[in-house]
Amino acid sequence: MEDTVTGPTDDSNHLVDVVDSTTSTESSTMIRALERAWSAIRARHPEVPAAVIVVGAGSGSGPGLKLGHFAAMRWGAEPMGTTSDGAKADRLPEVFVGGEGLARGPADVLATLLHEAAHALAHVRGIKDTSRQGRWHNARFKALADELGIVATKDSKIGWSPTALHDVTRHAYTATIDELGQALTLIRTAELQGRGTKAKASPPALCGCGRKIRVSKSMLAAGPIVCGVCGDPFDFGAHARDSEVESVG
Repeated sequence: MEDTVTGPTDDSNHLVDVVDSTTSTESSTMIRALERAWSAIRARHPEVPAAVIVVGAGSGSGPGLKLGHFAAMRWGAEPMGTTSDGAKADRLPEVFVGGEGLARGPADVLATLLHEAAHALAHVRGIKDTSRQGRWHNARFKALADELGIVATKDSKIGWSPTALHDVTRHAYTATIDELGQALTLIRTAELQGRGTKAKASPPALCGCGRKIRVSKSMLAAGPIVCGVCGDPFDFGAHARDSEVESVG
């Protein structure tokens, strides 16, 4: 049920408060459902550590779409590595879920959480499951994925990273998938990515023998630039208007 504004009102701030309240409730529900899904994974696999669940942008920072990541020792009550009394502070890992990837549906989102849980197990057990700055997933990751109930398939660029739920796993997590389906009501819009458009270059200045240079009109107006071959000054005259310069790039 959505909050609504009833009756005439000129109070625009009240409308903003209503929208913010609705969005905040929905986002909190999403986070809680993801946290409970992580707890359900930990209940079946006690070695998987507790973690802080974060939802954010999975696009815009590079090619492709980031569905999730696991980062060890990212969150704690103290900003540094020790507490105020000098003891070593406990740090919780981070499990990130890309908001754009929520569009794939609850079962695939659970598969993403299980994928990150495999990385979490690798960290706990001291297993090196990736290389190439975390992009290449090796056979040790595949073994952990199998243990957690997800099927890993090999990709020529990222190794055993692509994962999906086993049918048995889907059945085992039926209640979790149903809860995620009800809670994941918002999907983040992907950032537009492209090469962009380059500003059109100004026409070249030409001399009498046809040599070309790129120079601003203000620079040329400050004083003549003379060709060392023909002795004529470069300019943007009639002979230059219809000429073409080959683009490089």
